[in-house]
Amino acid sequence: MQKPSLLGQSITRIDARAKVTGQAHYPGDLTMPGMAHAKVLFARRPHARVRHIDISAALALPGVLGIFTGADVPNNEYGLVLFDAPVMVSAIENGSLAAENAPNAKSFDGIVRHIGEKMAIIVAETEKIAEHARSLIKIDYEDLPAITDIHEAIKPDAPQLHPHYPGNVIQRYRVRRGDVEAAFAQADVIIEDTYWMGAQEHAYLQPEAGLAYIDEAGRLTIQVAGQWTHEDQEQIAHALKLPLDQVRVIYPAIGGAFGGREDMSVQIVLCLAAQRLNRPVKIVWTREESMIGHHKRHPFWVHAKLGATKDGKLVAAQINGMSDAGPYNYTSNKVLGNFTGTCVGPYDIPNVAIDSAAVVTNNIPSGAFRGFGAPQGLFVAETQINKMAVALGIDPVELRRRNCWHDGTITPFNTPVPPGCSLDEVISACAENLELKIENGKLEGAASNSPFSIFNSKFAKGTGFACGHKNIGFSFGYPENSACTVELRGNGEIEQAIVGLAGADCGQGAHTAFLQIASEALSLPREKIELQLSDTSTSGSSGSASASRLTYMTAGAIVGAAKAALAKWQDEERPVKVHHVYRPRPTTQIHPQTGEGDPNITYAYIAQSAEVEVDTATGQVHVRNLVCADDVGRAVNPQQIVGQIEGAVSQGLGYAMLENFVTEGGYVKTAHFSTYLIPSVLDMPDRVQSIIVEHPDPTGTLGIRGMAELPLMIVAPAIVAAIHNATGVWVNELPVTPDRLRKALKKQR
Repeated sequence: MQKPSLLGQSITRIDARAKVTGQAHYPGDLTMPGMAHAKVLFARRPHARVRHIDISAALALPGVLGIFTGADVPNNEYGLVLFDAPVMVSAIENGSLAAENAPNAKSFDGIVRHIGEKMAIIVAETEKIAEHARSLIKIDYEDLPAITDIHEAIKPDAPQLHPHYPGNVIQRYRVRRGDVEAAFAQADVIIEDTYWMGAQEHAYLQPEAGLAYIDEAGRLTIQVAGQWTHEDQEQIAHALKLPLDQVRVIYPAIGGAFGGREDMSVQIVLCLAAQRLNRPVKIVWTREESMIGHHKRHPFWVHAKLGATKDGKLVAAQINGMSDAGPYNYTSNKVLGNFTGTCVGPYDIPNVAIDSAAVVTNNIPSGAFRGFGAPQGLFVAETQINKMAVALGIDPVELRRRNCWHDGTITPFNTPVPPGCSLDEVISACAENLELKIENGKLEGAASNSPFSIFNSKFAKGTGFACGHKNIGFSFGYPENSACTVELRGNGEIEQAIVGLAGADCGQGAHTAFLQIASEALSLPREKIELQLSDTSTSGSSGSASASRLTYMTAGAIVGAAKAALAKWQDEERPVKVHHVYRPRPTTQIHPQTGEGDPNITYAYIAQSAEVEVDTATGQVHVRNLVCADDVGRAVNPQQIVGQIEGAVSQGLGYAMLENFVTEGGYVKTAHFSTYLIPSVLDMPDRVQSIIVEHPDPTGTLGIRGMAELPLMIVAPAIVAAIHNATGVWVNELPVTPDRLRKALKKQR
């Protein structure tokens, strides 16, 4: 008898036993006979011309097998979106690139633009020898002025930091809807303020590591942690000038990612070493190397203005925002697009003007991080809304209900919200669980009507509210797709189904979700389903484990492949093998002058409330309760969703209050977990109430929406609103460290 569907059940993760028993192999655990060890030499200076690289003394060290520099890279460039960064920085000798690399020289090569630039990869019999050899390499640098402030970088007389980006700007967006000036002139209340959000480190448990070798089929192969096997394959093949089918990428267990593994780290240099030496080569970065060697969340400076009538109707919003991209694009143009789409919130505002820019500096590159521009955009939008609620004396939940999106609401891009908008539903679900009720624009339990009275007691309590939206999938005209292969075996009945998918499980439980969706689509118990996962040689591309897209897209691919395979099975074609590529509805770029367009497939929606206790003497903030209502469309595995919520809340809390990534002159001052603090169990809220809302997305297969980024995105504005509710102080800079809050309290007093 057919077993019931696994869809919607909290089944145990398929990798749980291997991970808790230590049997799962992460890249740093891998070994092979004859394996050599590698180390990377980083520039460790923010801006310099490279005059000469002398590897002679290092090569002479016994046990050193090879040292490779930018001159050894056949096509010395990489980039997830744009090829604008050198794999390793080459030397400029006598005013030109070294002769052996001249035919492949890039206009941007020869210059160090941040401290994490790779200069060489050293391969030796042991890691210790490789480390010693690294110290023997001599590089003649000509230091150049470092530009680390975005406002300085865009001045007319600022040095040009990258030849591809005139004026040190990678991307600009301009959105215009209605008449903003006229609307502000008629507004009863205007909220205007400036915000700054700092960088954030991904802090995944497993630092960058990998093992590269030539496999049994003669393919250059790497086992590494990443988020998109086929994109890694393409970038490796591009840099090394190899056919795609001669490069194989395999993901073993991945110890976290959060966007931090979307761009290249060890992949290209490790493959280069294995190819040139024709033997397995392994590398494992230290935590400090990881901290300087991969990108960070974009810092943002934003000036915002919001206008409303006295009855709470939002009439105008104006945003001027700039992100610090670092020296290369990575995903800065795409992150800026997401910021632009979220910075005025999910509200019906008839008059909008947005100007945003991604600015080049000599800081560590910025790139993808869970939320992908939306945490920055929504911090501004939601803090502005909360300030407006206070100014109008209107319940902050009610103010949102009066203005929030519904199906068909016209967005700032001058196109309607896609069908399936559930924002009002998630606002209600969250508000119903508030333990402190909102009355007459004030939250019960607030310190008092006078903010100064907080100093009569050491502790002050308050509650804050926020909501938001997040696009699902790649946007702005990218041709989204996801591939799946289904093979059915058996005679009279299906005895085995082999399902091939490349989608990465970075710890979020994606592979378990794949199994549950396949069980539903094929009407088979889990015992009859075999998954072939995360290997470019066994499946087509699933796209990236990012943009809250993986479950949404792979569901379409699995269901499509399953339907086609079952149809052939019914026609007596046995065994049967089907390859299916799912393509959702197309999106468009936005108009460069007006911002008009249809940039996103669909959205997911969230609301949160935070109850805090503020120590007014020290500036310490403790979150007592956090309520998080997420619309997931259809819950594939409820327990995994709760895990996603709680993990995202932890990261969001770190972003809001704790994680202060400090740089000075391009140098990182917080390159260890002893100086860069992430939340511990003692920093977590006393309670996280996870509310799963299931409002099926009409565009999503089986009604599924993505949700992995949602719970992080509005933790900061909810907490900042709660701090204000407790103390009367608004803090416009993230993170809200105790020192910053204490200074704000002192200034208010």
